[in-house]
Amino acid sequence: MVKIAKLKGVIVEKSTTQESVADMIGIDRSTFYRKMKNDGNFTLKEAKDIKEALQLTNEEAIDIFFAE
Repeated sequence: MVKIAKLKGVIVEKSTTQESVADMIGIDRSTFYRKMKNDGNFTLKEAKDIKEALQLTNEEAIDIFFAE
């Protein structure tokens, strides 16, 4: 399960928006919003792209995308 609240916090912390992240990873904004609402149902590639777009450390990405 993805920690959506933490991901949203990181997006704000990095002074960006969900729209910008969607554009950076190459998915439609509405798809990104839907994934954020549905417990972060991101593919591994999308999670990797978000990690790179937000310049997350490996530990941060694991904490957000691979939470128990």
